[in-house]
Amino acid sequence: MSTLTDPPSASFRLSQLIYDTRYRSITIQVVAFVLILAGVAWLINNTVENLEALGKDFNFGFLSNAAGYDINQMLIEYDNQMTHGRAALVGILNTLLVAFLGCITATILGVIAGVLRLSKNWVVNKLMAVYVEGFRNVPLLLWIILIFAIMTESMPRPNDFRGEDATSSMILADSVAVTNRGIWIPRIGFSNSISGQEAVAPTDGATPLASGALDWVLILGVLGLSILAIRFVRRRADRIQEATGIRPTTWYQQLALLFVPVGIVLFALGATVVQPYLRGFNFTEGIHLRNSLIALWFALSLYTGAFIAEIVRAGILAISKGQSEAAFALGLQPSRTMNLVILPQAMRVIIPPLISQYLNLTKNSSLAIAVGYMDVRATLGGITINQTGRELEGMLLLGGFYLLLSLAISGAMNLYNRSTQLKER
Repeated sequence: MSTLTDPPSASFRLSQLIYDTRYRSITIQVVAFVLILAGVAWLINNTVENLEALGKDFNFGFLSNAAGYDINQMLIEYDNQMTHGRAALVGILNTLLVAFLGCITATILGVIAGVLRLSKNWVVNKLMAVYVEGFRNVPLLLWIILIFAIMTESMPRPNDFRGEDATSSMILADSVAVTNRGIWIPRIGFSNSISGQEAVAPTDGATPLASGALDWVLILGVLGLSILAIRFVRRRADRIQEATGIRPTTWYQQLALLFVPVGIVLFALGATVVQPYLRGFNFTEGIHLRNSLIALWFALSLYTGAFIAEIVRAGILAISKGQSEAAFALGLQPSRTMNLVILPQAMRVIIPPLISQYLNLTKNSSLAIAVGYMDVRATLGGITINQTGRELEGMLLLGGFYLLLSLAISGAMNLYNRSTQLKER
């Protein structure tokens, strides 16, 4: 009687790291990783030696030194005696502002233009084609400079609004002033501000109503909680509909959750609309939108919107015509078919390339230096580097900011993209 035994396993040999397919890929990865680390180490060592040869060291202490320069567009308090770190923060907020405004406006323009490009109306179709081809085939920098020149040269001077012989007047019930120095719009002031500022009625020569950052943090926090509550109400309605087939009426609850809590906070803070008015040689009060901000915002929106329009058009064309025919057969109007049937399905095709356009818009905002808009490129990556001589540190911080911002945008949009994907049951 014979017994079967497993053959003895072969011992491991170093040659298997190269010739055995089980280990070869690991070997290649380890070697590549070691080479990359060696390259990084050489680059760092070479940089340190070059800095020492120039009598420099590597540190970020310059961020705590006084900046000594002014910034013309600010979202938070700043003066030239504050630090370079504060100036960089002001620039970062200015970049975030124009990127946020640009993404919102470009999306609206792009969706409208993309849908209208598919219109059967010949005039509308061709007008949208002219917009798309005109803006996306001309460099963005030229559009920024052109809009800035139009605002600076064509708009009336503040002095034209003065007296009985004024040649210009404010618009929208005397609440908005469009001038060659920018646009003034109303703002919200708080007589019971929690920011610690003194609140006085906004009359000529008096201290304006306070409007601190803490007030807006409180308002935005309450608004965020309201939105979460609305989402809970909607999900509850979805569960009831799935269980019973009948969807409860929740629109009045959603409106109440959206407006009542914020309204209570605004009332408690003593919110008041503060309108701009002419004093001396310029307008005062309200919110001043400088020509540089307007030019950058409009140019980025129009330029990126042209690309988004083509993305939207491609996404709509990717949906089978049978979807539209089925909706029409059920009696849906074309507008309802587009909003309820076509666009929700097209979003799965639209979102991935849309992320790239948002990233491009955010990085293209660095062209703000062409019209004097003080974004992070102009503050941290410009004046601060020139004053301190910390080119390496400044550029590393600047690159790190754009990298983190791009990753944040990509992450948020990817979460939304996953929510629009088809889910198998």
